[in-house]
Amino acid sequence: MSTTDETPAGSGTPMIEMVDVQKHFGALHVLKDINLAVPAGQVVIVLGPSGSGKSTLCRTINRLEPIDSGTIRVDGIELPSEGRKLAELRADVGMVFQSFNLFAHKTIVENVMLAPLKVRKQKSDAAKKRAMELLDRVGIASQADKYPAQLSGGQQQRVAIARSLAMAPKVMLFDEPTSALDPEMVNEVLDVMTSLAKEGMTMLVVTHEMGFARRAGDRVIFMADGAVVEDTDPTSFFDNPRSDRAKDFLGKILSH
Repeated sequence: MSTTDETPAGSGTPMIEMVDVQKHFGALHVLKDINLAVPAGQVVIVLGPSGSGKSTLCRTINRLEPIDSGTIRVDGIELPSEGRKLAELRADVGMVFQSFNLFAHKTIVENVMLAPLKVRKQKSDAAKKRAMELLDRVGIASQADKYPAQLSGGQQQRVAIARSLAMAPKVMLFDEPTSALDPEMVNEVLDVMTSLAKEGMTMLVVTHEMGFARRAGDRVIFMADGAVVEDTDPTSFFDNPRSDRAKDFLGKILSH
């Protein structure tokens, strides 16, 4: 990582910045006056009940969902609405979804190589070397020549993380990455995400995994009805929530 063009954490330009963002689905106001600045290297956990706007928030950051008004910037650059500039900026924002979205007819290593070859125009040898390093990083290098259907859900999700990392993104967005997994597979994915967090990756994570939120998050954003209700550190949020909505949410989640 070069020090010349990198902004040190906590200074200057936020890595993710949302200003007065509004989003409707028809008459439904799903994002209301969202203002959010995430410095480089921060891990932000987004919590809230179903339908609170968490996934929509995540998906607007790389324009998978267009916004009605407001501004979204990644590393100081405003997201264009379409075209090649948007594709370039999207390449800097990795996204891992609930579903793995792997290409079934390509091997695991080919899945990880694909975007660097097509978007970054890397040479095949370099892309394959990096893909194998990343598969090793997420603990499944031995599965490189298998196809997605031959892997467990937890393994497929780790491939999806490796595939995002292959683009050397500045930001990683995770939209409920463990909610489709069997319980015994959840930790293997969370472990990879925890180590990414420790390495200083800027991350925004929509999740229901409260242990992970408390352990790996630098900050908790709690959403309800499309608005940010609380924005604080994990300890304050879990031990001393200020709003009735958060108290109600935690009461339901933590009592199980």
